[in-house]
Amino acid sequence: MDVYLPIANLSVNGLVIVGLGALTGVLSGLFGVGGGFLTTPLLIFYGVPPTVAAASAASQVTGASVSGVFAHGRRGGVDYRMGAVLVVGGVLGSGIGAVLFRILAAWGQIDTVINLLYVGMLGSIGTLMARESIQTLRAARSGEAIAARTRRHHPLVASLPMRWRFRRSGLYISPLAPLLLGMLTGVLTMLMGIGGGFIMVPAMLYILGMSAGVVVGTSLFQILFVTMATTMMHALTTRAVDLVLALLLLIGSVSGAQIGAQFAQKASPVRLRLLLALIVLAVALRMAVGLTWRPDEIYTVSQL
Repeated sequence: MDVYLPIANLSVNGLVIVGLGALTGVLSGLFGVGGGFLTTPLLIFYGVPPTVAAASAASQVTGASVSGVFAHGRRGGVDYRMGAVLVVGGVLGSGIGAVLFRILAAWGQIDTVINLLYVGMLGSIGTLMARESIQTLRAARSGEAIAARTRRHHPLVASLPMRWRFRRSGLYISPLAPLLLGMLTGVLTMLMGIGGGFIMVPAMLYILGMSAGVVVGTSLFQILFVTMATTMMHALTTRAVDLVLALLLLIGSVSGAQIGAQFAQKASPVRLRLLLALIVLAVALRMAVGLTWRPDEIYTVSQL
């Protein structure tokens, strides 16, 4: 089932793309992450240009976030005031990311930068997740009590001026902190095609000190609007959004998320987190090899 991708300018097996979307959907349902941070590397491995992969993955994350926002909103799991500040920061960050994207593309370095960002981000986050999971499993086997984390925002956040009250999050902090966090996520979304949830959620918990009950819903709320803005900016500036590719990914991810959610109900959360860490590290290692491995023949001519 060959499908032509007009923006990527290549033909792909449509079932394979749907399968990649389903795989990231399963991971999304299993681990509670958007899956965008794995969609882009998998597309690059398949042969899709990194610029098109990043731009199209952002549009797929938009569609996948809609149902999650509605589900969390119905149960009161979204802090809309905090989410609005994060969205403003994310849109500003997307604009900054668009400028950086065009500059790097003009220099001919955008593909390399995307790969380097993924190696650095996935490698560091995967290592931290794996270490925490292994420590938790060791403590559980030895019977040692695991000290509970106290919900407290970072001292730098406490020192910022002009405090607002975010009642649903249980915070009284400066809006500058979530604004800057949103800007960082917006820049990464524009450059890497990620939703930013795997960065946003830990930052909201351990830097902002938000209540755990509203973190996921508020993160999805921010991701929804920021990826919408990012997709529009990509379409208007870089013109790298391939709607055919995004549609195939979305079809797979919606069905895969349902399967992953069913498995998640039966599995241990700690073991799932360790599995996710190993997957993230494997992807980072594969991208690092792709950046450093020199083929036997640098220039080849294919025979039709």
